[in-house]
Amino acid sequence: MRLLFFGGSTREGSFNRKLAALGRHIAEANGIEAVLVDLKDYPMPIYEGDLEAKDGPPERARAFKALLGEYQGVFIASPEYNSSVTPLLKNTLDWVTRVKAKGESGLEVYKTRVFAISGASPGYYGAMRSLLHLRQILEVGVGATVIPQQIAVPRAMDAFEADGSLKDKGQQKLCTDVVEALAVAARKFAAS
Repeated sequence: MRLLFFGGSTREGSFNRKLAALGRHIAEANGIEAVLVDLKDYPMPIYEGDLEAKDGPPERARAFKALLGEYQGVFIASPEYNSSVTPLLKNTLDWVTRVKAKGESGLEVYKTRVFAISGASPGYYGAMRSLLHLRQILEVGVGATVIPQQIAVPRAMDAFEADGSLKDKGQQKLCTDVVEALAVAARKFAAS
């Protein structure tokens, strides 16, 4: 069983990349094979139907969909931009749905694995509003299974220790609980 971790921002020093890296570290400490990727390595143009009709899905969308297909569980750390997900994250999720093999809807990669969502923000709500939108996009929009456990880290600029762990021990435990719940759900989902 393998887990994939990524953040919805490519910003240097991204709090959500730190949160995704922490999740990967927790998984590896529990003997779970885990990989952290950066969306910076998967640049895609803004989704536009005429572009898709002319050129088809971009190669990096194909590559990212193939990457998702290699993991039974996916942990997404989402920043909050104006009370929602980042344009980068939404665009990535949208383009993946446009990569279709013959006879497919494009949603299969979302429907055949389990997701966990998390977020970190300098604000008081800790990206909670973006998580509401991300859950809706994943569950309603693309038919994914998203575990109920999640973590929203407020005041992210002061939340992390130098080693990448969370200063607040309750938040650290919550992050561990989310990763462990994702692993359990991914194992069950893959076995069914």
